[in-house]
Order: sequence, then C-alpha cells, then structure tokens
Amino acid sequence: MKSRMMKLAGAFALAMFATVAAGTIATAQEFKAKLGHAMPQEHPQAVALNKFAELAGQYTNGRVKINVYHGGMLGGDDKMLQSTQSGTQEMFYGSLAPIAGKIKEVQVFDFPFLFGNMKEVDAVFLGPIGNKLMTLIEPHNLHGVAWGETGFRQLSNNKHQVKTADDIKGLKVRVMQNQVALDSWKAIGANALPMSYAEVFTALETGALDGQENPYIHMYANKIYEVQKFGTTTNHVYTPCILVTSKKFWEQLTPADQEAIVKAGKEAMVYLRKLMDDGNAKVVAELESHGMKVEALPEAELAKLRAATQPIIEKYKPVVGAELVDEIQATIAKVRAEK
Repeated sequence: MKSRMMKLAGAFALAMFATVAAGTIATAQEFKAKLGHAMPQEHPQAVALNKFAELAGQYTNGRVKINVYHGGMLGGDDKMLQSTQSGTQEMFYGSLAPIAGKIKEVQVFDFPFLFGNMKEVDAVFLGPIGNKLMTLIEPHNLHGVAWGETGFRQLSNNKHQVKTADDIKGLKVRVMQNQVALDSWKAIGANALPMSYAEVFTALETGALDGQENPYIHMYANKIYEVQKFGTTTNHVYTPCILVTSKKFWEQLTPADQEAIVKAGKEAMVYLRKLMDDGNAKVVAELESHGMKVEALPEAELAKLRAATQPIIEKYKPVVGAELVDEIQATIAKVRAEK
C-alpha cells in the first residue's frame, strides 16, 4: 500500500511538472513581426520606429521581436497597408490615405487648411476624437497602436518660385492617393497626379512631375533637393500617421504583450515628436544649403488658396460625416479662443 501511494505521488509530481513546463512554453511563445514604412533610415520616423522595436522587445521580455524595414522595402504605403490587412505583414506605419475610400471619416485629415498649428493637432488626436477615429480601422483587419506625426505639408517644384496662388496653376504636382487631395489641388489649378511615394523621386528626376508636396523634413531625408529647385511654405495640410498591426497578429498576443506593445508605441511616438521638432527647427537651412530656394507664401496668397479650396470641404463634409467635422472644427476653435 505504501509503495502504491509513493508511485501515485511520483506520478502526480511528474504530471504537475509537465503541466508547468507546458505552461512555461506557452507563455514564452515568441513572435516575429515585420514593420514597414516609407521613409529612409536617416528620417526621424525611422529612428523612432527603431526605438519602438527596441522598447517592444524590452517590455515583452523578448517575446515580440520586431524587424523594421525602412525606405519602402516592403512596397508603397498602399501595398504595405494591404499586406498588413491580409496578415502577411504584421505592422505598418504611415498614412491611412490608401484606404480613405473605405474609412470615410479619415478623409477629414485631407481637408485643406484644417489645422493651423501643432497645438490644434494635439487637441484632436490626443483626445476623444483621436481615440474614436482609431477604433474605426478595427473592421478593416487592423488594430491601431498609436498616432504618429508627419508634420505640415509644403510645396516644392522645379519650374519657378511660387510667390502667388496663380503660380501653382499648371504645375504637375504629385498628390496623395485620395480624392480629397486630388480635388483640392485641381481646385487651385494644379495638374494633380496621384502616385505612390516610392515613385516620386524618379518622376521628378525624369520630368514626369514638376513638383510634390510633403513636410520639409521628408524632402530633406529623401534628398528631394537633388531634383527640386524651389520650396514654398504653405502648411496646407497636416497629415497624421498611425502605427497599426494586423488584426491576425494582434489577436495572437497575450493581453500583457498587447499592453506592452501599446506602451512602447506611445513612448516611441513621443520620441518621434521630439525628433521632428528638433529637425523642423533646422531643416529649411539644410535644404537651402543644398541649393533649394525656400520662401513662405504670403498670407494674402494663402487666403486665396483657402477660398479656392473651401468648396472641397463643403463637398466632402457630408461624405466624411458632418457631425465629426463639426466636432473637430469646434475643438480647433476652442484652442484658438484660448490664445
């Protein structure tokens, strides 16, 4: 009897050991993730995403290993976003412009002259509106981790210095691949051509394009100054970027690792803001040192652009959702009233 009890005890101990060991293996499961974005390694965005990968590994105790692919190595934004939706790519950082046609609400951020400064941007994205918008991507097999920063868009071209609103007319300008941007540039007289960013440099180099519009820090990091002579400060659109994962990848993670990824993402985006602020403070001088002539469009001429594009806002307001547009504009108005 005593021998039988000892055997049972031994069997129980072995079973418990096996259970614990199996649990350890399950909880220690590792995941590898590909994170793609469009900017080159020198761009603050790339530096911040490398930081995100480092923090994600640290906060998950090595369970999530993220490899960052810079410079559109995994394709253009549209291809990378589609791959993330399908689950063949685990993470993407960039604009939601390629799927704006499916998520109508995000088209609001292509509205011309919506924001005037970063304080207004923060009031929208770091509050309830930003949280609400992030949930809208969930039905599209994506999970939002954190909003990031691109900065205000400016104009460059290779034909002439833009000193008036009329100087834009006839320029072949690459615009983002969405209808709001296309209509906005047509409204001010440009020959607007939607194109993946990965194709822009070559198109400028060959003369297929006269110009493009992007934040100055993007222009510098991508050496746009090599194929563009003139820069014009317009601050016409603030384009938000977002860090997302595929729904498939997200649902494989434990709640603890999901929380760790979000923490890493938010900290990396704060770091990105600092890098962008530091870069924006000196980027115009850097562009000019490489031969690009940069001038600000006078306020009177900007007013003409606002007037020309106002009908675009009215056209797309009911498409995007009048309630959302009103909420954003009210939030911005509140910030402006605090001055």
